[in-house]
Amino acid sequence: MERIEVIPTPGIAPEHAVPGSKSYTNRALTIAAMAGGTSTLRDVLISDDTRVARAALERLGIQVTHDDGVFIVHGLGGQFSDPGTPLFLGNSGTATRFLTAMMTLAGFPSTITGNERMQERPIADLLAALAELGAEVSSERGNGCPPVRIGATRLQGGRATVSGAISSQFLSALLMAAPYARHDVVLEVQDTLVSVPYVDLTLDIMARFGVEVAHDDYRLFRIPGRQVYTARDYPIEGDASSASYFWGLAALLGQAMCVTNVPPDSVQGDTRFLQVLERMGCTVSRRQGWHVAGPQQLRPLGDIDLNALPDAAMTVAVLAAFCQGETRLCNIANLRVKETDRLRALATELRKIGAAVTELPDGLRIGGNPAALQGAEIDTYDDHRMAMCFGMAGARLPGIRIREPDCVAKTYPGFWDDLQHVGIAVEKV
Repeated sequence: MERIEVIPTPGIAPEHAVPGSKSYTNRALTIAAMAGGTSTLRDVLISDDTRVARAALERLGIQVTHDDGVFIVHGLGGQFSDPGTPLFLGNSGTATRFLTAMMTLAGFPSTITGNERMQERPIADLLAALAELGAEVSSERGNGCPPVRIGATRLQGGRATVSGAISSQFLSALLMAAPYARHDVVLEVQDTLVSVPYVDLTLDIMARFGVEVAHDDYRLFRIPGRQVYTARDYPIEGDASSASYFWGLAALLGQAMCVTNVPPDSVQGDTRFLQVLERMGCTVSRRQGWHVAGPQQLRPLGDIDLNALPDAAMTVAVLAAFCQGETRLCNIANLRVKETDRLRALATELRKIGAAVTELPDGLRIGGNPAALQGAEIDTYDDHRMAMCFGMAGARLPGIRIREPDCVAKTYPGFWDDLQHVGIAVEKV
């Protein structure tokens, strides 16, 4: 499918269930692979990102079977088989970072690589911290990006500093591998930690698989070494990042939408998107899931720090174009090192639909004016979230055409089908 057009609609279905969380699925897969025994992961996300993670684990000797939204993972207590050739992880940042740390436990040399964009995404801070903990790791090309070479020396432990400024996934990768180090591990975050809720998510999964981590206000983390995760039955909750597009539909259309499978007590960072919607004038409540009712006219946000919800920040940016007034999104410079430079891509495509946008070093200034907006052909930059947030906009704005829409397969292969399921027509053009 090379191009589609999203057709505006006057109304949407009142509720929807989104696929399982990518963040939970890939973390649970990694931890279950290290656990001793068989884990059952329910309601998992089936997408390009989770497929490459599963395929890599199977090449390492971890049997992973799939049946109707369930992964059964036969963990070997931190033991792996030598795949003999590099592990290819596409453009999955989570899988690349998590498996880089995990493979320092293997006891044999390995290489982790990805597609062209993944080979441009930084990983030097993770490698530096792993080296401090006694691992043999290096960037193959010496540029701080994959491919990554990992030596046979197993993770020793000790104390390491890690930068949190680019991605919280570096810290999450270290945390998940640390229990299997030969000695206790102490991790010190040396600067501002971005996307703190994703670290909470990591700690939550680790605890459910039997490993507790002590920390001092997210600055110092202490993990006893020589532990083993315990296999378990583990349900995956709905993905809050995916839910943001359906809550966003309610906001754009002045309609009501309940996402039924993101629990009210979820620690997913993108549930904070609901607080942003309240600032925009939406009514948010809990009714067997999170329920959003949109206003007649969205309110601009003024200045807002979106560091805690980097994925949903893209949804906020598109919604801001439909507000009457200025919104300044800040503290999201890490969006520049995602699947694409998302700040530049958002600025470019929002200008196409008639929004006044200034690109800032760490964010965007968006002058919202619904009357000035127009349809346009949207480039997606092989970025699933660019496709989905502008697909959401097409439910209100006529003439939105999405190029290369199949890129949503990275995290939400059924997105266009689900738009139609809630009442929004999608046509091939």
